Amino acid sequence: MSTELVEQIKAAQKELDPHFKALRDASGALRQAATLAGIEQMDALAMQKALGKLQQAAKQVENETFQAAVNAFGTETQTALDALAFAFARDLKTTFEQRGQTVDGRPPTLVVGELVLQIDIAARKAQWFYGKEALTRPIPLSINAIVQAYEAQRKAILQRTVDGAAFLGELQKAWQDLLGERDPKARKTATANRVNLVEAYSKLVLNRQSPRFWNAPSRSTFKDYERPLFVRDLVLAQAAPAITVDGQTQRLRLGVATKSQADSASRSIWVPNGPLDGEYYADVMFEAN
Repeated sequence: MSTELVEQIKAAQKELDPHFKALRDASGALRQAATLAGIEQMDALAMQKALGKLQQAAKQVENETFQAAVNAFGTETQTALDALAFAFARDLKTTFEQRGQTVDGRPPTLVVGELVLQIDIAARKAQWFYGKEALTRPIPLSINAIVQAYEAQRKAILQRTVDGAAFLGELQKAWQDLLGERDPKARKTATANRVNLVEAYSKLVLNRQSPRFWNAPSRSTFKDYERPLFVRDLVLAQAAPAITVDGQTQRLRLGVATKSQADSASRSIWVPNGPLDGEYYADVMFEAN
């Protein structure tokens, strides 16, 4: 037997095996897709799963006919998902209307009051937001669960009351503390009086901690102040953004974020002025009137 011939055959087999597997996977995915496409009532979630297999196989098989089939099935899958999302949104809207509340928008984005529900129909989950801040984890698409979560967040966020002057006093102190921590050279720049809004929020949280926390830092001794609550307090404070410090009136100013800052949650905060409207802000400062 020729050792050289055996090695040549094995090398050819090694080269062809991945192609065979790719074709086998593509064929299996096509069979599954054909079965689903032949069903009179489209099963959107099953189609979504089958589409994922088709798209994965398409990465390994370069064939125009196959790619055209994948694209066509993808279009039908999206249609089925949209229909499922609209059906769910219709039922959810009916439930809220029976409670005397209006639902605006269209899937995947629905608006109830000042809160926004983002629906991920493929994952069969939805999530409540205030502005850009997530208020809940993704919730299974249960109307009762979504309504209950809305009620909890409506009370926590929309019905929140805050002493505006006290909040501005805390924010002004955090701003002043951060300015005091800067290198003296930085205090002479054009932006000397501006500090990052996220940093000011973090400093405010630290300033709220009790001696018990600083003596024994732990989760149990930490006094939390969640970011959505800070955002809500900023919104409420803008109704009366002035504060008197040492006999001098100072006014809260927020600096609009650049695009690069807006792309980072650690460099900017979205402050809503409506359910879907608002602005990214990166800096905070207090100016004397």
